[in-house]
Amino acid sequence: MAVKKSELYSSLWNSCDELRGGMDASLYKDYVLTLLFVKYVTDRFMGDRYAEIEIPVGGSFKDMIDVKGKSDIGDRMNKIISKLAEANGLTGIIDVADFDDDSKLGSGKDKVDKLTNLVSIFQNESLDFRKNRAGGDDIIGDAYEYMMKNFASESGKSKGQFYTPAEVSRIMAKVIGISTATMASQTLYDPACGSGSLLIRAADEAPNGITIYGQEYDNTTAGLAKMNLVLHNKSTGTIANANTLSNPKFKNGDKIERFDFAVANPPFSYKSWANGIDTGSDERFIEYSAAPPEKNGDYAWLIHFIHSLKPRKGKGAIILPHGVLFRGNAEATIRREIIEKRIIKGIIGLPANLFYGTGIPACIIVIDKENAQARQGLFMIDASKGFIKDGNKNRLREQDIRKIVDSFNGLLEVPKYSRMIPYSEIQANDYNLNIPRYIDSSEPEDLQDISAHLYGGIPQRDIDILEPYWKVFLSLRTELFKDNSRDGYMELKVNKDNIRETIYHHPEFTGYAESIKKAFEVWKTDNWTKLNEIMSGEQHKQFIEDISKSLLDKYNKISLIDKYDVYQCLMSYWEETMQDDVYAIVFDGWESGRDIEREMVKKKDGTITGKMKSFEGRVIPKTLMIERYFRKEQKAIDQLEGELEEIVAQMEEMKEEHGGEEGLLAEVINDKGSITKGELQKRIKEIKDEKEAAEELKILQQYEKLMIKESKLTSDIKDAVSSLDKLVYDQYEKLSIKEIKDLVVERKWCRTIYGGIDNIYSAISHNLTNRIIELVERYEETLPQIEEEVDSYEAKVKSHLERMGFPWK
Repeated sequence: MAVKKSELYSSLWNSCDELRGGMDASLYKDYVLTLLFVKYVTDRFMGDRYAEIEIPVGGSFKDMIDVKGKSDIGDRMNKIISKLAEANGLTGIIDVADFDDDSKLGSGKDKVDKLTNLVSIFQNESLDFRKNRAGGDDIIGDAYEYMMKNFASESGKSKGQFYTPAEVSRIMAKVIGISTATMASQTLYDPACGSGSLLIRAADEAPNGITIYGQEYDNTTAGLAKMNLVLHNKSTGTIANANTLSNPKFKNGDKIERFDFAVANPPFSYKSWANGIDTGSDERFIEYSAAPPEKNGDYAWLIHFIHSLKPRKGKGAIILPHGVLFRGNAEATIRREIIEKRIIKGIIGLPANLFYGTGIPACIIVIDKENAQARQGLFMIDASKGFIKDGNKNRLREQDIRKIVDSFNGLLEVPKYSRMIPYSEIQANDYNLNIPRYIDSSEPEDLQDISAHLYGGIPQRDIDILEPYWKVFLSLRTELFKDNSRDGYMELKVNKDNIRETIYHHPEFTGYAESIKKAFEVWKTDNWTKLNEIMSGEQHKQFIEDISKSLLDKYNKISLIDKYDVYQCLMSYWEETMQDDVYAIVFDGWESGRDIEREMVKKKDGTITGKMKSFEGRVIPKTLMIERYFRKEQKAIDQLEGELEEIVAQMEEMKEEHGGEEGLLAEVINDKGSITKGELQKRIKEIKDEKEAAEELKILQQYEKLMIKESKLTSDIKDAVSSLDKLVYDQYEKLSIKEIKDLVVERKWCRTIYGGIDNIYSAISHNLTNRIIELVERYEETLPQIEEEVDSYEAKVKSHLERMGFPWK
């Protein structure tokens, strides 16, 4: 049985718990990722004489299992890793972390237990990486990326630079045109490759493969990049370790090598970039009439990046802070000269606080040297507002990524979002590329109309702003509004309390709702075979790409609803649930719909008793099984639970009424505010024959009856739930493939996805309705009417005061 991606991620991240507290995340990542690497290559390549990674005797994860609990476990693990490194030319790459370092891992039994537990986590049989590759889906590579992201997040501002957020990497990979690469011999380069995530994302876009080159200054991070390439089946890639600006390692003779494609996320505002560089003679800098500022290397990186792309054909994308778009002096001079070369294809402004190393906003500058002189302008996108909060960082959603990529690759001009900027306009702005100069993404201000407040009526301007709605609901406007006696103002035609009903029951409105539903039904029909015939060998990424693109297409021409919001409904569900389902089906077949995950009862010492505590369907939720096959049984349980709630409410009411210090239940309420059966019966026995306590006895006996009913109902519910669980458990095994497909595709996937789309439609409805009500209420009382009302109240107050003997002057 294949492990779910979410379970794999969780298990791997839990391994970090063994090391947290003793060291910084930027250090313990080296230990965890090294173990992940050793475990993965052992599972994948051990025993394969033709494997690209040799697993030597004494250099495998199995050897690590053998040293668990040994007093010298740290030293032995170091030796195991060294053997693996030596056999594969990975010395200085995978053997950097010292597993025998007392200062980081503790000493004595503490270190032995810590390392033993760490190995045990990776020993878990569910983490068998031989079983976790389905149809080319890179689950282990994705797990590595997941961990890198979390390490970057925990490392904080100063140490997160080794990782470029995957969402940004994907955008860069898709806008540089690497999908047009036809030969594996074509080249891809990253001059500041960090852990290699950006390089790998870009390389994944090449349909026939591509030759990878990367350079990284930090030795440990360069090692991470090399491990990352192996885990992503790109071990032929070359990673150099040196300062790229002062010592570029990739040369063609004595000249710096040029590449077909490049991506980069260099360190922002690098202060010591000029060390070891003579800009007056360096081939990269001599073609510019100014050198970058001595204390800011942003343009040094940009110049190196541009120079590293092949003349007349190189394409690439680099991340830089927004300041490069508008800063003056030497940078302004260099910027003008770069713009005049017409090699900047476009600029994408990103939200602030995306990156782990800094909170400042950044941009992607896309370079394209092909047909540069024919270019008449550059394409600009302001994507600064498209994100979601994720802890203390911002994160691009799937819909944000897709919108950026679609807009850029299609050169689609979208109001307040994207446009083609002609060079003449850039020249008129003195080559300043600050995005707000060209795209106004601000929201229009909701203006108050003084005349309407004074004389009444709803400003026609405010109603006209709702024009997108009136284009869809052609007659709804005239149904709601009529002309006011004053030019430019209108009045509500219906009663204010009937606005919502008028809108929701209007035939054009209900027709629009049907079009939303019909688009989904068409999508479902078009993709029904793909959804129902998932086969072994199906590739996750192509599958979701196909069905998500189809969903975008179906909602492309439906007004009001944002197709990217619809797209997000599918992509969010994919990330949360659907991809695990598809992975299980691809690996284990539709029979995985019968699989059950069981939680077993454990003794205090942790051993399993053999008794099941609970269970859940691996692909088909238990609640879905109950809804489909056991509604009658669930309804009976619901009825019992309703009765129990009523009994509990009566008991609480009695405690509230009689639970005070002098109350009739005061004697049996304990310090925790509850009543036990024993205390209740004891008190009843004490006062049973006391005439003066007759009223108290009556209340106690009433409460006792309720307790008996509560206990009986609780027991009945427990028995009913147990019986239902047995029925559901047995039903899983009885499911036919046809039933499994119906439950998963129709009742689980499609119902959930459409539920999200329906919520978007509901929001559209509420937005229109609430805006109209807001306008009506804003202007329904004029200032003279308010003043008259105030005068009336003032007169009444004066009258009352006079009658009370307090004349008001």
